Order: sequence, then structure tokens, then C-alpha cells
Amino acid sequence: MSLTFTAIGAPRIGAGFDRFPRLGLGQHRAMHGKIPEMGLGDLIELVERVDLRGRGGAAFPVGRKLAATSKSGPGAVVLVNGAEGEPGSAKDALLLTRAPHLVLDGAQLVATALKASEIVIGIEGAAGLESVQEAIAEREAPQPFRVVPLLERFISGEGGALVRAANGEDPIPPGRKLRAAVSGVDGLPTLLSNAETFAQLAVLASLGAELYASAGTDEEPGTVLLTVAAEHVVEVPTGTPLADVFAALGVSTGQGVLTGGYHGSWLSPDAAQVARVSRSGLEAVGGSLGAGILLPLAEGVCPLGESLRVASYLAAQSAGQCGPCRLGLPEVVRTLSDLMDGLGGVTPVRRAVGIGRGRGACKHPDGTAAFVLSAMTAFAEDIAIHAEFGSCNRPVRGLLHVPGDENGRLEVDWARCAGHGVCAYVLPEVIRLDRNGYPVVSNNPLPTWLERDVRKAVAMCPALALRRSPR
Repeated sequence: MSLTFTAIGAPRIGAGFDRFPRLGLGQHRAMHGKIPEMGLGDLIELVERVDLRGRGGAAFPVGRKLAATSKSGPGAVVLVNGAEGEPGSAKDALLLTRAPHLVLDGAQLVATALKASEIVIGIEGAAGLESVQEAIAEREAPQPFRVVPLLERFISGEGGALVRAANGEDPIPPGRKLRAAVSGVDGLPTLLSNAETFAQLAVLASLGAELYASAGTDEEPGTVLLTVAAEHVVEVPTGTPLADVFAALGVSTGQGVLTGGYHGSWLSPDAAQVARVSRSGLEAVGGSLGAGILLPLAEGVCPLGESLRVASYLAAQSAGQCGPCRLGLPEVVRTLSDLMDGLGGVTPVRRAVGIGRGRGACKHPDGTAAFVLSAMTAFAEDIAIHAEFGSCNRPVRGLLHVPGDENGRLEVDWARCAGHGVCAYVLPEVIRLDRNGYPVVSNNPLPTWLERDVRKAVAMCPALALRRSPR
């Protein structure tokens, strides 16, 4: 899928994108100048003057991160999160492929202020990896750079998973809350933020606080990168009406807009028309800015079915290391599937969502819960039609993109199945038994973490009736 870049107002992050497909070091310096070196105190004062927040989704104050990392001891590491496991996001990939030096400038600015020992960059995708490696080769820096290739998974961008990847470990959340500022890469204090945050830092240092704050709102100055419909990256000043963004791209809000990505919230078309692009502006109408992801859902498709596809993908993408992910998320998908067929209702979905909330090893169960509950509210009319007729007679076209099913799915040869029930005992996350003892197999992607149990269930079926279908 090809990406487009659009700027509403004068571009800052995207300066030069209209002239160059990729900014090499010379072109980058012509656009942005050389970033001044700053001591830690001056850098903290600068970012606090504009209340610069992280752009990866959590919006944590950058000044507090800098202070916390500096207080944790010497030998800090700067870790750039270039992972975009979120299928609806493309802004960081665009930055790393087209403006890698802007990201590296920001990282080097922080590393110099912290007297860091290393700058580590985690990247998904071959294009971004090649671009950043080329940019590193063009530069001279007092700190060594290290690039860590990442698997393209939804949880790759989780902070703990990225630290584990940088440490050469399995790139999944660690299972317990660890503060990177205290103990991150190689056990050292680590300042971790996403690629756009470092690019914004570089722009801020180049422009100064006053000029940086000349765009955007008083509360949230500057610009923000948005990914719209997974294929348009847009730079806009904060406070821009969301309707203006969609009009500039010729994109309709359709049946609603998912804000903040697959851990985000749905906005109705009416709410999207009055919303403004900022954290407070979107929250005021029930949305979330998150990592700047906006996914409109076109007319003519089944919104419940599209939401079920995303929930199934999220369940399959978990690390599978805690109960809310191993059992809770598959149960959420089962209750959603029943709802799709006009069975069960919304109450079982809400009950399934509530069981795992706040109990996961990371925020993945909570983020999935937020998405599902938002869909229950946004698409109440469609759900009522499914409850009455068993279908809304609209197709599911996969407009909310999810990657392919790498591990295939399970299916039953009914000419062989004798209802022994062994498969449901071995694989309760995917298979349950009906009232007659025969298996009911989820038609959802098989999580990677279930690989061993899937093979075991297939091998142990006494009738050889269970098999894996191609993806």
C-alpha cells in the first residue's frame, strides 16, 4: 500500500517532503539546520515550556522522562521506538524512510544531554531499516548507534517488549511492570519514546519554544502527525477541525471513525464533524488521539463484523502469558461471534470484557476491552438488527485492515469426528463443546503462542478429525 503525505498549514516534520523522496544529511541540514547541543537542565526547561508529550499513545511528559532517567544513575541509554505493530499507523515508518535524520537528531540531542552510552533504534520493516542504517553511516556522533530489527507484531511497540528485543530476548511484554527509566536496555536507565517524539524534539530545538508554539493550541502547541485510513499521513497543527482533515483528503467519515487505533474509541459521524485534533479535543467527544490513528468505516459494510475481525486479530496477537490474554480475549471473541449470529446479546460481551480488565501482564487486554466496549456503544443499532434477524445482510469486507493469518485456522472433518472431546480439553482457548459433546471451533486466527497446543490437539484427536487449514 502506497503512502501519501499531506500538510495542513506549513509542514515542520514534513519539511522538504514536497521536494525530496528522502532527505539525506545535506538536504536535511538545508531544511532544519544543525540542532544545537543542550545541557540536561536547558533541555528539560525547553520541553516543559511547550509541555511536549510523547507521541506513541500514552502522551507522557517528555520533561518528566528526562528527569527520571537522569536520576537513575550514569550510563543511560536512549531507545527509539520505531515499531508500528498497529496496522492502522504509518507515521513512524514514513519518518524513518523519508526523514531519518530528524529522528536521529532528536535522539542525539537527548543522548548528549543525558551523557548516554548508546542510542538504540527498534525498527519494523526493511525500508525503514535500510534508510536508518544509511543515515547513521552519513553522520558523526559521539554515541554509538545500534539498530534492532523487530518482528511485525501488534505488541512489538509495547515498551517492555522493545526493551526485551534490544536485550536479545523474546520480544514480548515482560509480564511485570518495569520502568525503563530505572532499568531498561542492559539493565541501564533508559529513555524510551517513539520516533515522532524524537522528531518533534529536534524541531523544537531548531525553532525554539516561542516559534514552535506559534502553531497549534495554547494547551497543546505544535503539530501532530496523523495516519488516516492507514494510507494517508497528515501533519496538522493541533486544534485543526477533524472535518478539515477528512475534507483535505477527500475521505468520508462513513459510519464512524475509530480514533487512537485498535486500542482506541469509535466516534459517531456527528461527533467526528465537531471534533478537533488534540488530546483534549478528541476526548471531549469521546475519542482519543493516541498515536494519531484515524480509521473511518465506510458505509455499506457490517460494523459488527468488521469489529469482530479486529477483536479476533487482537486476541491472536497477544503474548499469551497471562490469563486475561490466554482465556479472556478468546472468550471476548466467542461472545462477539455469538452476538454476530444474533445470540447471547451485549451483556455476555461486557461480562467477558470485564473479567480480564486491569489484570493483564500488560495493557493489551485493557486496550482490547476499550475497543470492544466502544463498538458496543457506537454500533448499537446494528447490534439490535443482528439480535432480531441474526444478520444485518451487509458484507464484511475487511476495511479495518489486519495482517494475514500466519498460522492458519483449525477445522473439523465431520465425517470422522465422534465427539471424543479431547481437542477441547487440550485447546480450550479455541475449541469448546456443544451440548452434545461435539467441538465448536473458533473461526479466528490461531495465536503464535498456541502453536505447541495446536499441534498437540491435532495429534491427539482419536478419530484424526481435527486438522489445520491453510491461512
